Amino acid sequence: MKGAVCVEFGKPWEIQEMELDKPARGEVMVKVAACAICHSDIHSAQGEHSLIPLPAVGGHEIAGYIAEIGEGVTYVKPGDPVIVSIPQHGCGHCYYCLIGQGYNCPNFPLKLAAPGRYTNNKGQRLWQFAGDIAGFVEYTTCSENHVVKIPQNMPLDRACLLACGVISGFGAIVNRAKVKPFDSVAVVGAGGVGLNAVQGARFSGAHPVIAVDVMEGKLEMARKFGATHTVNSRTEKDAVQKVKEITDGRGADVIIVAVAGIEILRQAFNMSSRNGMTVVIGHAGREWMSTFDATEFVGGKIMSGSAMGATRPRLDIPRLIDLYQHGRLKLDELVSRRYPFAQINQAMDDSMKGDALRNVLIF
Repeated sequence: MKGAVCVEFGKPWEIQEMELDKPARGEVMVKVAACAICHSDIHSAQGEHSLIPLPAVGGHEIAGYIAEIGEGVTYVKPGDPVIVSIPQHGCGHCYYCLIGQGYNCPNFPLKLAAPGRYTNNKGQRLWQFAGDIAGFVEYTTCSENHVVKIPQNMPLDRACLLACGVISGFGAIVNRAKVKPFDSVAVVGAGGVGLNAVQGARFSGAHPVIAVDVMEGKLEMARKFGATHTVNSRTEKDAVQKVKEITDGRGADVIIVAVAGIEILRQAFNMSSRNGMTVVIGHAGREWMSTFDATEFVGGKIMSGSAMGATRPRLDIPRLIDLYQHGRLKLDELVSRRYPFAQINQAMDDSMKGDALRNVLIF
C-alpha cells in the first residue's frame, strides 16, 4: 500500500510504499476513500505543533469502508461505510462516559501524536501526526472506537468533513458555548472551521452572527453560511470597536476563535461582553498567553478550550448527517477542490494559500 510521508518539516510529502499492522483485538482496518486537508495537517508538516519524530504520516479527516475487523469487534462489519474521527466513542463505563462526556474518556484519551502502525520500505517505523489515526494513506488501522457508521448513500467526499472541521466549529457553538436564541456571536476566522461555527450559530438562533476575517472572499462565504454581519479586520480601523458597535456597545456574548495566534486571540477576547465566553479552537505550537491579566476576568468573562467541539461522535455525527440530508447543514459548499491522492503536495500548497475552505484527497 502507499502513503504520504513527511520526511522533513517544511518539505514536500513523499509517496512511499509501506506495510500496515493488521487489526488487533478491538481494532478495524479502513480502506480510505476520501481525506480532507485540515490546517492542523499543515501546522504539523511545518513543525509548528511540536517536533514530532520523523518520518511521520498525517491526515485525520477520513471517510472510507471497513476492510477488515479484529477479534471482538461488533459495531461494524467489512463493507460498512464509516467516518474515522479523532474523538472516540469512549469506554462507556468511566465517570466521564457516564455523564455524557465520552470525548474526555481517560481510557481513550485524545492524542496529538503517537508511534504509528506503518513501516516503510526502508524499514522505518513511522509516527502519526494525528495520534491513533492516519488519513494520507490507502488503508488505516485504528480502534473501532474511532469509527462512526454512516448511511450507504452519504457521499464520502463530504462525509470526511464531519471527522474534524465541521464538528470542531458546529460543536463549539452547540456543545461548548451552548448558544441560545438571541445570543450574539462573533466568529474570528472564516475558514473551514469558522464557517461551521457560523452555521452552528445560525442553527441555534443566534443574532447577530458576526464573521471576522482578513479575506473578503471568506467573509462573502460566511454570509452564505448565516453571518448577519461581517468585519474585515485588515481594512477596518478598529475591528473590536466595530463588533461592539454591532452589539449595541456590549460586545458579543460568545466569541469563537477559529484561527491560531495569540495576538488574534487577544483581539477576539476584547470583542467579548462583560460576561461573555471566548472559545478557543485555533491553535499552533509554543503559544503562551502572557498578554492576559487576571483582573480582566473579574467581571465574569470566560475563556474556554474546545477539543473537537466536545463531540460525542456516534450521537452528534449521525445528527449532522441527518441535517445535511434534509438541507439544513451546508457541506457541499465547504469543498473547494478535489485532488487525486498522488497530488497531495499540490493540494497542501493550495490549502496554504488561505483561500481554500477544504481541499479533499480522493483515493
